[in-house]
Amino acid sequence: MTNNTFSANLGYACGFYPSIAYVCRRIGINRQQFNKYLAGTVRPSRYNMRRISDFFGVTEAELLSEPKGFTELFSLRRMPKPAHQDDIVVPSYQRLSRLSASLDRYCGSYFRYFYSFSNPGYVMRSFARLERKDEVYLWKNIEREINPDTGTAEIAKYEGVALFLGERINIMEYETLLASSITQMILYPSYQAGIDYLLGLQTGGPIKRGRMPAASRVVLQYLGENVDTRRALRECGLMCPEDVAPRIAGLLDNRVSADSWVFEVEQQ
Repeated sequence: MTNNTFSANLGYACGFYPSIAYVCRRIGINRQQFNKYLAGTVRPSRYNMRRISDFFGVTEAELLSEPKGFTELFSLRRMPKPAHQDDIVVPSYQRLSRLSASLDRYCGSYFRYFYSFSNPGYVMRSFARLERKDEVYLWKNIEREINPDTGTAEIAKYEGVALFLGERINIMEYETLLASSITQMILYPSYQAGIDYLLGLQTGGPIKRGRMPAASRVVLQYLGENVDTRRALRECGLMCPEDVAPRIAGLLDNRVSADSWVFEVEQQ
């Protein structure tokens, strides 16, 4: 295997994304260093090779295979599923939707807080909205992160659905561009006259730091129905824990007690 083989496969995989800069930001590798990989002048370290492989959803051996075989493999994995498969999935979702209680009182905008999976030690505050369309509750979430090298804002968008089952609010979302990252939230409902915070647990995985599954506490802060979206987005991004409101920071504590065997979140 030559560097040219690896660089050809890497270049082909990058062609499925908006730009090389986008791939570098997502993986968390310096653009100048990544360009050397693409040119075949430098081989990635084992650590960076693992990060690159995880991002593209391939094994290291596949990424180092002959270009002809790699292009066939990579293209095949991204082919759309046959339309008839929708006939299998839709009835299951429709049944759950019929069993779901109303989420009308929860419709509106939220700030979402959680410890970032990709940026250890930082809290992510994103902007989310729940709205009803016909009989379906649609969820949208936008994460905004400032690139430390350029100072520009990088945006990640998520979409999904919400169901109210078993006295729990269940939300499943996916990252719209890559469609390779799925997050699930399970939240306690609010029994107060007005909604302030929704507390629960979310599972997912970092985009920049490999494919390791992760779980954390999550807090939704209700903002209301009519919100200035642009202003709210300007307030989003990574935050130091000490800059988060004390009550929210306390609810985000991910420590597990010594007598616990699973990660649980108690209702507040």
